[in-house]
Amino acid sequence: MNLIGFLYIARRSTHQLTLTPIHWTVEIMDIFTAFVFLTLVVSTTKAFDPCASPSSESKGSDLSVIHVYGQCSPFNQHKAGSWVNTVINMASKDPARVTYLSSLVASPKATSVPIASGQQVLNIGNYVVRVKLGTPGQLMFMVLDTSRDAAWVPCADCAGCSSPTFSPNTSSTYASLQCSVPQCTQVRGLSCPTTGTAACFFNQTYGGDSSFSAMLSQDSLGLAVDTLPSYSFGCVNAVSGSTLPPQGLLGLGRGPMSLLSQSGSLYSGVFSYCFPSFKSYYFSGSLRLGPLGQPKNIRTTPLLRNPHRPTLYYVNLTGVSVGRVLVPVAPELLAFDPNTGAGTIIDSGTVITRFVEPVYAAIRDEFRKQVKGPFATIGAFDTCFAATNEDIAPPVTFHFTGMDLKLPLENTLIHSSAGSLACLAMAAAPNNVNSVLNVIANLQQQNLRIMFDVTNSRLGIARELCN
Repeated sequence: MNLIGFLYIARRSTHQLTLTPIHWTVEIMDIFTAFVFLTLVVSTTKAFDPCASPSSESKGSDLSVIHVYGQCSPFNQHKAGSWVNTVINMASKDPARVTYLSSLVASPKATSVPIASGQQVLNIGNYVVRVKLGTPGQLMFMVLDTSRDAAWVPCADCAGCSSPTFSPNTSSTYASLQCSVPQCTQVRGLSCPTTGTAACFFNQTYGGDSSFSAMLSQDSLGLAVDTLPSYSFGCVNAVSGSTLPPQGLLGLGRGPMSLLSQSGSLYSGVFSYCFPSFKSYYFSGSLRLGPLGQPKNIRTTPLLRNPHRPTLYYVNLTGVSVGRVLVPVAPELLAFDPNTGAGTIIDSGTVITRFVEPVYAAIRDEFRKQVKGPFATIGAFDTCFAATNEDIAPPVTFHFTGMDLKLPLENTLIHSSAGSLACLAMAAAPNNVNSVLNVIANLQQQNLRIMFDVTNSRLGIARELCN
């Protein structure tokens, strides 16, 4: 007796996850063989450790990227079933961050500007990476931030810091830096005497209600299989307030103190990340450093440079479509202007995409036209509707120079805890005098490979299942 069946094999590629049907004919005796094979597959799957570091056999230098609420995060305080409320709470912190990002270009000569995220680490959508600092390496979970350059970590005997902290005394390669070194002039808020020699100390404000004092230092930084022997960072010795990431921050911006700049030719000015969904509690994404292992076929758009704030990754957003309708928006509301800081940036630390108010209003109004109301407001989300109408929700497409990004539905909508409502997962930027910046945030970047090629001034985006 012959049995005809279908086996669906999940095939993962750079751009998509497909299900491929395979036909086969088996005899009764072959059924047992198939059963044993499937049992082995299930057993292997059960043995998979989602918190394990990427294999050393993977191409390039891959680090696990973990959401602060994920199972693998030491800061995890997530409660099962409450992730929607968590995102709503995190999104409520966005205005402070967007205001901060806007202030960077509005006040390029400020002497005291925060170099770390303006929100509390357990209330934001930031992602952390595992690194090792010092010799021997001390494990630290540092917040990944594309809109910062300098890194910093809380050090032993820090007043007001939470534990664990980095211990310079137990590292054989640690060194403090003097005011005379070039790096000292590259940190903001520095404090050095006008004459003589002294350690390079700097003070920073942070998040509106916090500040810290740090000493510029150097030590070995371990990133997956790579080691940077003389990595400069701030060794924090005192903090006030409650909004500092407990184990520090890793700056992935474009400035001279960033990881890319300090790594020299090691990574050729290229890195990418893939953020897992907020809902993927048990899995992590990846931070890939260097050109090896990057997608071969990837759509790109030029990276624009603002000389007043070279840290930020600007791109040219030319328009937004809702369904088949190109939303009517005045060109000057999207145009890049380095003098005012206007334009659009890609940011890893903002939770939901924020547009300047006239742009967001136009997108929201067109979205509402195509979805049946009534509409309600939940937290930062002002366009929530019955989830039963989700099947008619139009896709949202971002149009960049040379590239269109059609957002997957999971990157466009967020659902209420009860699942009865679906909400457009975007909002207006804070309405203040510096509100000229549009921010493409991490919820809209989930399950996408975002590649930053600083050397060739381009940003690439490819579909990828990051979880």
